[in-house]
Amino acid sequence: MVSSSTFLFFFILLLNFFLFITSTQVSYTNRGITIDGQPKIFLSGSIHYPRSTPQMWPDLIKKSKEGGLDTIETYVFWNAHEPVRRQYDFSANLDLVRFIKTIQNEGLYAVLRIGPYVCAEWNYGGFPVWLHNLPGIEELRTTNPVFMNEMQNFTTLIVDMMKQENLFASQGGPIILAQIENEYGNVMTSYGDAGKAYVNWCANMADSQNVGVPWIMCQQDDAPEPTINTCNGWYCDQFTPNNAKSPKMWTENWTGWFKSWGGRDPVRTPEDLAFSVARFFQLGGTFQNYYMYHGGTNFDRMAGGPYITTTYDYNAPLDEYGNLNQPKFGHLKQLHAALKSIEKALVSGNVTTTDLTDSVSITEYATDKGKSCFFSNINETTDALVNYLGKDFNVPAWSVSILPDCQEEVYNTAKVNTQTSVMVKKENKAENEPEVLEWMWRPENIDNTARLGKGQVTANKLIDQKDAANDASDYLWYMTSVNLKKKDPIWSNEMTLRINVSGHIVHAFVNGEHIGSQWASYDVYNYIFEQEVKLKPGKNIISLLSATIGLKNYGAQYDLIQSGIVGPVQLIGRHGDETIIKDLSNHKWSYEVGLHGFENRLFSPESRFATKWQSGNLPVNRMMTWYKTTFKPPLGTDPVTLDLQGLGKGMAWVNGHSIGRYWPSFIAEDGCSDEPCDYRGSYTNTKCVRDCGKPTQQWYHVPRSWLNEGDNTLVLFEEFGGNPSLVNFKTIAMEKACGHAYEKKSLELSCQGKEITGIKFASFGDPTGSCGNFSKGSCEGKNDAMKIVEDLCIGKESCVIDISEDTFGATNCALGVVKRLAVEAVC
Repeated sequence: MVSSSTFLFFFILLLNFFLFITSTQVSYTNRGITIDGQPKIFLSGSIHYPRSTPQMWPDLIKKSKEGGLDTIETYVFWNAHEPVRRQYDFSANLDLVRFIKTIQNEGLYAVLRIGPYVCAEWNYGGFPVWLHNLPGIEELRTTNPVFMNEMQNFTTLIVDMMKQENLFASQGGPIILAQIENEYGNVMTSYGDAGKAYVNWCANMADSQNVGVPWIMCQQDDAPEPTINTCNGWYCDQFTPNNAKSPKMWTENWTGWFKSWGGRDPVRTPEDLAFSVARFFQLGGTFQNYYMYHGGTNFDRMAGGPYITTTYDYNAPLDEYGNLNQPKFGHLKQLHAALKSIEKALVSGNVTTTDLTDSVSITEYATDKGKSCFFSNINETTDALVNYLGKDFNVPAWSVSILPDCQEEVYNTAKVNTQTSVMVKKENKAENEPEVLEWMWRPENIDNTARLGKGQVTANKLIDQKDAANDASDYLWYMTSVNLKKKDPIWSNEMTLRINVSGHIVHAFVNGEHIGSQWASYDVYNYIFEQEVKLKPGKNIISLLSATIGLKNYGAQYDLIQSGIVGPVQLIGRHGDETIIKDLSNHKWSYEVGLHGFENRLFSPESRFATKWQSGNLPVNRMMTWYKTTFKPPLGTDPVTLDLQGLGKGMAWVNGHSIGRYWPSFIAEDGCSDEPCDYRGSYTNTKCVRDCGKPTQQWYHVPRSWLNEGDNTLVLFEEFGGNPSLVNFKTIAMEKACGHAYEKKSLELSCQGKEITGIKFASFGDPTGSCGNFSKGSCEGKNDAMKIVEDLCIGKESCVIDISEDTFGATNCALGVVKRLAVEAVC
């Protein structure tokens, strides 16, 4: 009989053998990351697991694969996983192992950006605030032993977790690359010699983890070998690694930009994004990652900034709700297919680049089986005619053409041959759901703070909100008292309270009466609040409620930037031309973290305090008020969105799940153009913007997995004052699909799971206009385009249309006219 210990020994031996034969060797050369000795090009996309839900992950990753990606990249969010020191959370949408295994199940690779500093417009850049408050911490991201010990502890925790599940490629898993630190090179000079020492320590610490795959550092021009330095930005074609042995890698190609409260909505065109990718691979790129491929949602309090919105859509190829953002998704999918078709040439071919002019060039990748070509034109206004081997090719301004055989163009970045999807928000069709939600309410109890000035902690100074609140809440009360007599020099009929604020929100109360509120906007870190006050002889209570809107996440020594009431806090008395100032900054201040409703979890269905809600006489435009209602889930499977029009600012919960901060009353600044965005020329986040003069964010994502089949609860905390009567749920669905594609290409129309029910327009020739506004041009094919498209598409979920005169008949178009097909299909 074989003993149990002997059996266990042979089982472990067999398991190790199996892992050995199924493991993947990942290394690199200057021609690319190699998998088992074979160099490859990688097309990757960022998806941040906490910004969606586990139920969404399979669909997001499947769509990424369908879009032509072979790799998914994600940060690891320290403050989400270790909110309290040595207390860890990897549950629900923080289940990192489940996320990586979901990637693996779809047959894709993974890049694990451990950081653990992440930036990512995430609260405090991903660092837990308790780290800032540890004894001995002077600043983060430098050679501070306390910080370094904590960073190594968390990095090792994540690495060990991945190893235990055999998730590194060296163990047969999907993780082919790991990242340490993040964009430190952008700020390193501010840390002096300690910054350089810190980078070396990071590289050595990472290498000592023995993960069996290469480590990368982005934006780190002096990354120590064998760490690979990589590029982040809108364009990285001119990037050169610091090590001649390293591949040219792009870890963040920004597909759009984030949105801030009060800011306009940035949009990056598909043409420019595709141009940036094609140029990168034309000039030797080997690994390219879209940041973001799916942006998602900043649930709960995880938005950083400060002033980053709850939506993190990022104008990514997959929108916040997981829908295809067309035409961006499809245009990139076609690019990926073109690049993959010449992969062998890109990683092993002999490269020759010929500059025809300052802006026009030809790059040839030659192998023993032939040549593949890129023709590029970086002129911002003028198209180019490229003659190659006696044949002319038109290359539009600011575009790249890909010719796998150097004879026929299969793709040009400026020529979009994929559909535009028009998404709409539809009324909630839940069964037996009233048109208007029925609300209950209760006030937030602020008597002890605003009126009596009672707190838990006192100090004879103003305290940084990060230090006092430790990020347990957005809210911190600063309370003090001042005794005055009418004969005091400061006493006058024109007294004001002046407060120097860090840039977040302040609500000021004097003797329990609200005297005013103020806030700033993104990238403003100080302002002065000053309001007239009516004081009384004797004791006066001054209570200041500070509300943060996410802690700063980027910049040199960003962790030291103060939040809350930074001071001074002054009473100002005026007697004619004379001004008398009484500084209260060093008075005895009392502090209270949070609000009672949050402490009592009024948002949770399980809270034992969630009673005493009032119905009837619903107050509106009332500060510090809680609202609650019930609702049925919208029918179907379409994504659900919550319209919070009419509200001021606050937080919202569905069945106890926080959907994040809301602030629809913050109107986006002006500066939008009515003209279509010109893709030509370098992009920045201010180039193409929309939704000026509208609520910064009116719609809020409610994941389907958070909804019950029966009754559901929505709870709102209204900080500013608003009217919940306009609040309602809607679903997001595709209304129509449009195309305006080029001759000799095919156009696929899809209603994304629904049938095409009608064709409103179809014309082959030189039609003009855009989706919803097409019209026939000066010439057209002789066959009936409407009937042809109707026969091909109606009643189907998708259809493919060959755009040629063989399909639509000969045209009467003049010589030189670029023929296109315009279609508008109804879903």
